[in-house]
Amino acid sequence: MLKKLSLLVLSAVLITSCSKEEKPLVVTPDDYNNAVDKVTEVIIHDIFSPPVASRIYAYSNMAAYEVLVQNNPDYKSLAGQIHELGETPKPDADAAVNYDVAALVAQMEMAKSLIFSEDRITEMRDSLYLQWEEQNPTELEASKAYGLKVADHIKAWMDGDMYKQTRTMPKFSVNPDNPSRWQPTPPAYMDGIEPHWMKIRTLVIDSADQFKPIPPPEFSMEEGSEFHKQLMEVYDVRNAMTEEGDESEKMEIAKFWDCNPYVSTHKGHLMFATKKITPGGHWIGIVKIVTKKANADLMETVYVYTKTSVALFDGFISCWDEKYRSNLIRPETLINQYIDDAWAPVLQTPPFPEYSSGHSVVSGAAAEVLTQIYGDNFQFDDDTETAYGLPVRSFDSFRNASSEAALSRLYGGIHYRAAIEEGLKQGRQLGQFVAQNLQMKSNTAQASN
Repeated sequence: MLKKLSLLVLSAVLITSCSKEEKPLVVTPDDYNNAVDKVTEVIIHDIFSPPVASRIYAYSNMAAYEVLVQNNPDYKSLAGQIHELGETPKPDADAAVNYDVAALVAQMEMAKSLIFSEDRITEMRDSLYLQWEEQNPTELEASKAYGLKVADHIKAWMDGDMYKQTRTMPKFSVNPDNPSRWQPTPPAYMDGIEPHWMKIRTLVIDSADQFKPIPPPEFSMEEGSEFHKQLMEVYDVRNAMTEEGDESEKMEIAKFWDCNPYVSTHKGHLMFATKKITPGGHWIGIVKIVTKKANADLMETVYVYTKTSVALFDGFISCWDEKYRSNLIRPETLINQYIDDAWAPVLQTPPFPEYSSGHSVVSGAAAEVLTQIYGDNFQFDDDTETAYGLPVRSFDSFRNASSEAALSRLYGGIHYRAAIEEGLKQGRQLGQFVAQNLQMKSNTAQASN
């Protein structure tokens, strides 16, 4: 009887042991997409400006990439390629690191350190930690330790990018005596945002002014001057769109690429913000769409997010450098002052100088990087804006999408043609530079593509 009881106890122990057998942890591309979507959600909730949002995307994706590259010989580290970024620390030799898990840990940790609503990232992270703890606590512990180690490395490097210093620099001074200079626009009349963004350390481009565009047309309100012609084009296009109605193609394009996180809505005596995605956030959404269509694995997915977000980051620095140099007045201000005081653009004018067009620059930059990766004829259906009640739009290439994004600023009534065309050129040149100079694949991997 005692012997039989002992056998039963032993069997129970073996069953319990088997039921708790540790399984390798798995992180899928969808898991990473969800983590990036969470970052976008928080950026919208916290109303980060487009330049600051690009910084959040870039640093969080770079941290994940630097983890994965340690275990993927087909890819090259960013160390020595990104300005002042040193070699990424290696894991302990005997650590049972799951690099996929560690990459997601690093991405979440970086994102959490860059936003205000940390609880939203923490909630997602803790949910994943609970799942992983049940499946394989040993692997989780080692992977978490390494992911945090890489995140700390990126944070230490990040602290030298001048962001903290720009938080204490003076606000932008408006010059009301110069009719060509930017002035705050209705309805909120906000101060110009990020007037010192050109001081932020670039990632790949040599300097903020490396891709300085030609100056805008000389300011003149004389009929027949180039500047006046472009001003009247904005006015006439908007009026024609009013006659065509809200269902016109131009109206759909303007609204689809709005991407203004600063929209202020007035109802009676109340004013509140309508929160929207940023231009960079729209292109990050496109990365999700195209990597899923390409059936990219986790490494490729993170690679595409990272290279695109690097181009977006440098694109905003380049664009903001020109914005506060040329300091050009917006069409809405001049039209209201000189032509029609009741006129309003389709889109709300964002709070910073006009030239060059930010969406044109960063769309051009992102499109060039994506074209390098997936080619010039990659068709995709862009559903990024469906959350805002906007229909899907389809594109035959990334460059076509960037051209439409740029032109949307004319239809929206917030940019002159020069800012659009020169901004797109500026962004494409910058994007090509990033694509060519940031070597993220090994020679063997590139040869096999």
